[in-house]
Amino acid sequence: MILIRLFFEFFRAGLFAIGGGLATIPFLRDIGLRTAWFTSEELANMIAVSESTPGPMGVNMATYVGFTTAGVPGAVVATLGLICPSIIIILVICQFLQRFRQSRGVEAVFYGLRPASTALITAAGASVAAIALLNTAAWTGEVSSLTAVLQWKEIALAAVLLVCTRIKKLKSLHPIVWILVAAVVGIIFQM
Repeated sequence: MILIRLFFEFFRAGLFAIGGGLATIPFLRDIGLRTAWFTSEELANMIAVSESTPGPMGVNMATYVGFTTAGVPGAVVATLGLICPSIIIILVICQFLQRFRQSRGVEAVFYGLRPASTALITAAGASVAAIALLNTAAWTGEVSSLTAVLQWKEIALAAVLLVCTRIKKLKSLHPIVWILVAAVVGIIFQM
């Protein structure tokens, strides 16, 4: 039963998450809240690991959730659930796109998908920022202290990274260097 639910939860996420891995984050957050398969903190860790490992981010996260929920069969089923909608849609589009390639309606649909994709990615970015920079456990509606809600170490790190990305010499560093530095900083912050 769990395998069927894994497949359909990730099938739905794959069906509606237009825009790549970051667009799956709001759907994954919803899955975590509804199923209790993972917490918001575990989602933040999944995002960090998925961003720094090879492969599509959404697929990496689906595989991880499937594995932690139901072992290797769960990893396979969740991953298939996430990618099946894309495969089906691509096969259908390939059949019809050649005939309707010059159609104004097809152009309009693709033009309309751009803002939806942008909105999903923006929502994902806001969710990640909230998880990373705010202490959601301290958020109880009536906040007595701003210092209780803000995670100052993380905010300082974000500010340093923003400044570093504006320095031309640092900006030209290979992404692997940034991933390694981020890993070291993460290890230091966890100590």
